[in-house]
Amino acid sequence: MTTAVKNQKPCYCSTPELYFLSLLLFIVGEVTGIGDVIYAINAGGEAHTDVNGIRYERDPLLGKVGTASDYGKQLLISRVPQNDLILYQTERYHHSTFGYDIPIKEDGDYVMVLKFSEVYFNAPNMKVFDVVLNGDHTIVAELDIYDRVGRGTAHDEYIPFHVEKGRLYYNDEESDIRGGKIRVEFIKGYRDNPKINAICVFKGSLEDVPKLIPLTPDPDEDQQEEVEDKRPSSSKNRRPSGPRTPDPYSVDDSSIMLPVFVAIGSFIPLLFCLCKL
Repeated sequence: MTTAVKNQKPCYCSTPELYFLSLLLFIVGEVTGIGDVIYAINAGGEAHTDVNGIRYERDPLLGKVGTASDYGKQLLISRVPQNDLILYQTERYHHSTFGYDIPIKEDGDYVMVLKFSEVYFNAPNMKVFDVVLNGDHTIVAELDIYDRVGRGTAHDEYIPFHVEKGRLYYNDEESDIRGGKIRVEFIKGYRDNPKINAICVFKGSLEDVPKLIPLTPDPDEDQQEEVEDKRPSSSKNRRPSGPRTPDPYSVDDSSIMLPVFVAIGSFIPLLFCLCKL
């Protein structure tokens, strides 16, 4: 089974036929059971049940922290079924750091899915921020949604972690769980405001989490790669075969001009004689 991991590069195929074939295999590979959903919210929006039957609750921060926006409703978000566009069209952003508290009642393996889409900016390096879990773990560093997938395209971050005896374990780090809750925070940086479109936390492993379909191949990018493959390498990287050709401009100028001087010297006496006649 194909397992999506954090920061995994999307699969691109060279032709539409290969893309749809890989998409079919991806869907078949992902048709498995879904882990227990312990928390799911539609940030900046109302309650919604997705195509997998997951119930996303109304944003608990509505009217409390930051700004709820449905600006993305003007876009058709790619990589998402029509029924679930709303999860990526609504969002919450804030001019300062903000976050959500998530109750954790049992030990075990968990996966947090953070859902994003860029619906405003049309260039990279305009909105960049970090995501921190439980106050200690940077789970997404310098997230630039546009740089990852472009505008109007869904992007999910999959964050696996483990909970045991009041401790949270992420990669090789650990932290205390206080009051039976963990906190995910979106950190204000110096390039616009942090945001989130939706959050879902599963009890289980990455294999138990529904994944986004792979990105559609970009025909222009494939064509550019083909042109670059056919383009000859630069001359300074080529080794010439055979002896070097002499530089025609390196010949001594005096040897070239000597016949000219001889002709002029012979013509002057002749001209003098003609003038006396």
